[in-house]
Amino acid sequence: MGVKKVYISWNEVYEMLDDIANGINDNITSVSGIPRGGSLLAILYSHRYNIEYRSAPIVGDPKQLIVDDIADSGETLKLWQKEFKDSIFATLHYKNISKVKPNIFAKEIEEDYGWIVYPWERKDSKTIQNYLDN
Repeated sequence: MGVKKVYISWNEVYEMLDDIANGINDNITSVSGIPRGGSLLAILYSHRYNIEYRSAPIVGDPKQLIVDDIADSGETLKLWQKEFKDSIFATLHYKNISKVKPNIFAKEIEEDYGWIVYPWERKDSKTIQNYLDN
């Protein structure tokens, strides 16, 4: 048997974006995303909450939100937090074994939660992040 897959619907994505928006007390003026999953989320967030979308974040801007789909191992988030340390980071999912924790997240998950397949991914997505093989 393979790894358990957990399929996330568009409605769940919007509910999690709402959770993130409701949890941000700061006056966010822009949103950017960490490629790949975060890029789409940043655009959705921008439209949903009428906030400026930036294709790339600006170093030193404490009023910008940088989003991603998941803090899994935490490696990607760690690199981005180092570069944009003044920004607010948010993820839909935060795996409790991640090396770093985003400032805000919609749902904390356990290590054995399963492989999350977001609605913008193919249903037969592999359980590794090698999208070229899908």
